[in-house]
Amino acid sequence: MCDFVREGDIVVVHSMDRLARNLDDLRSIVAGLTAKGVEVRFVKEQLVFTGDDTAVAKLLLSVMGAFAEFERALISERQREGIALAKSRGAYRGRKKTLSDDQVAEIRRRVDDGVPKAVLARQFGVSRETLYQALRSASGTGGDGQGPGVIDPPAELSV
Repeated sequence: MCDFVREGDIVVVHSMDRLARNLDDLRSIVAGLTAKGVEVRFVKEQLVFTGDDTAVAKLLLSVMGAFAEFERALISERQREGIALAKSRGAYRGRKKTLSDDQVAEIRRRVDDGVPKAVLARQFGVSRETLYQALRSASGTGGDGQGPGVIDPPAELSV
């Protein structure tokens, strides 16, 4: 957006935290836009910046931006705490597996028989990457049945 705005444009933003992730970014984005002759309006904070802003306007931008950054940090912290509590209760298990263990075993057997993985992915209705990940996690290999996915360094280089 910053590359495409022109002098006389008006950028309307719902909230300061939607425009930038931290106060430094907010200040630089607003300064860059107003230097181009663009008006920046924040709906939630009811603030407008035009480029010929007073010291009070700059203070408001800094204070409100700091509060927005603080609020965002609190939300993230609460979210992490909630996820940790849900995990401890067993309620947060992540996404359900796309392929069952039986399906992975069938895929492994058919791969060993020479069926191309892309064909198998289409038949089972998953992406090739999902198929490769299932094969890796099922066998502890690189997905090709040829051993570990990571090559161990020679013994003389081991730490």
